[in-house]
Amino acid sequence: MTRRLVSGVFGGALVAAFAGSVAAQAPATAGYRPGVAGCDPRNCAYVVSATGTPDNNIVKSGVYNGARGLQGGLCWRTAYWSPAMAVPACEGDIAPKPAPAPAPAPAPAPAAKPAPAPAPAPAPAPAPKPAAPAVQKITLASKALFDFDKAVLRPDGRQAIDNDVISKLSGVQKLELVLVTGHTDRIGSQQYNQRLSERRADAVRDYLVSRGVPKDRIETLGMGKTQPVPGVVCNQKNLKELIACLAPNRRVEVEVKGEGAAR
Repeated sequence: MTRRLVSGVFGGALVAAFAGSVAAQAPATAGYRPGVAGCDPRNCAYVVSATGTPDNNIVKSGVYNGARGLQGGLCWRTAYWSPAMAVPACEGDIAPKPAPAPAPAPAPAPAAKPAPAPAPAPAPAPAPKPAAPAVQKITLASKALFDFDKAVLRPDGRQAIDNDVISKLSGVQKLELVLVTGHTDRIGSQQYNQRLSERRADAVRDYLVSRGVPKDRIETLGMGKTQPVPGVVCNQKNLKELIACLAPNRRVEVEVKGEGAAR
């Protein structure tokens, strides 16, 4: 899976489990649709972000034909996707359309009332749908991973990834996707923070690969300073105090999707 950069907030933390091959999930060019997309995560054939809203929770690749961010992506399909489960915002004309209403049948000629037919046998209950792959989200504080305004993993940052992510991947039977999202605080321009968040996500991805996680199962996103942690209010005038207050916003989130992920 190639990296796709998405402008905006770093959406999601470390781990969750996945089923199926990446080839089955990879979006086809014919399925490209601009804008956001959403679906019910309880019965969705696409990769869903745990932090998205119901109308904007389907994960898209970050770059398509030069367009960056949520307005320029392809929806990620799961292994059990089928045309019958297509979402119009992802697939366009592939999505199922309602059949036209049939023309009314002509009124039948009056006939003698037939004897009542025996009641039909009840239809068998439909087979239950397979449970959606479990998703686990892990948030890593950047102060444990990187020095301020840096994107080079610290030794204690690598240890944090081993403890919080790598150790939990052993419970994933069929890994489908690892979504790594980087965030920054509000200090500095959006352009600078966007690039910093991408570099931090890349650093976590590279370390996961060095620890044996398949690179084609990892997707990285940079959200810059667009998704601050709710409830963190910082109005300090002193820069050092402001940096300390904004620390929760400087984070890397990892979402793991697959079968058998421990919750």
